[in-house]
Amino acid sequence: MMLYVINGTDVPNSLEKRMAARSEHLRRIQALQEAGRLILAGPYPAIDSPDPGTAGFSGSLIVAEFESLESAQAWAEADPYVLSGIYQHVTVKPFKKVLPL
Repeated sequence: MMLYVINGTDVPNSLEKRMAARSEHLRRIQALQEAGRLILAGPYPAIDSPDPGTAGFSGSLIVAEFESLESAQAWAEADPYVLSGIYQHVTVKPFKKVLPL
């Protein structure tokens, strides 16, 4: 197992679509957490605020363990935010955590 970063960039004005797909998106991330594979996950607010309101979000970051780059990419490609057209681009990269120890 190795860590991978999944970085999704939203299409413009994605908030309504995000809200519609959010519960299924979170269900998949919670499954990673329950399996002890999730390091962190969360959205990028579109403005400098922890609660961006109607400004919405510009994307999301997930750091989790997967068997391989291919399995991380397959997991990312099956995400409801991808399937619903919320992410315009997704990058998956291997990640080496150094800090905190």
